[in-house]
Amino acid sequence: MVGRATQSLRMEPGFLIVGAQRCGTTSMFKALREHPAVLPPVLLKGVHYFDKRYERGPGFYRSHFPLRATAARVERSLGVRPLTGESSPYYLFHPLAGSRIANDLPGVRLIVLIRDPVDRALSAFTHEAARGYETETFERALALEPERTAGERERMIVDPGYDSFDLQHHAYLERGRYIEQLERLERLVGRDRLHVVDSRDFFADPAPVYAAVLEFLDLPPYDGVQFEQHNARPRLPMDERTRRRLEEHFRPYDERLAEWLGWVPGWLR
Repeated sequence: MVGRATQSLRMEPGFLIVGAQRCGTTSMFKALREHPAVLPPVLLKGVHYFDKRYERGPGFYRSHFPLRATAARVERSLGVRPLTGESSPYYLFHPLAGSRIANDLPGVRLIVLIRDPVDRALSAFTHEAARGYETETFERALALEPERTAGERERMIVDPGYDSFDLQHHAYLERGRYIEQLERLERLVGRDRLHVVDSRDFFADPAPVYAAVLEFLDLPPYDGVQFEQHNARPRLPMDERTRRRLEEHFRPYDERLAEWLGWVPGWLR
């Protein structure tokens, strides 16, 4: 593989979009890659190195990014030092990805997108069902989640070679408890390297949200982006009793989230 042969000549990621799943990460990544000073991975949007492919080693990871010579040409042309990065939305939730990122990329900046966790749970269920990874009804899948995921996080920590199918594909509620994941990531990398985006704000009025992300990444403003929503699936109806139950489940986590953020997420306004 040419990338591996030239790994020492390649850029190191300056940013990662780490999650959350079904919260607009693809749309944000595609908007960022339109910036002239952002050089995307050579082959894939999401390398999934820190969650699914870590055993392949840093040479494998580095092989996915542009050459430093390319970055130098861009810098001479723009007068701005370019960045590269990737988007793998399992990183935020994966029990080992955060510590791996902290150890291997001590300067990287992390972007997190969040949305109404009730809607995110249904969207994730629809996504997994469409891919053939879920065969139960939504309500049944929610009821099965504690049994499916019990002990899986702990097993992955003890055995880094173990890959939990259920934790990746069936954690509809746990993935929506954003505060738990953000606090864990903050302990690993520090608050100043985290930037949280409410996807509701991003899709309603993308320009100022995008500008704030560029500022976080120390990139100059850019107004040439064509904002689009990617990977959206048709919304399924949700039983009102189920919605109320899920809102009650997430309420204490959302309250802690708002306090941690210092602003109120869109679904609580």
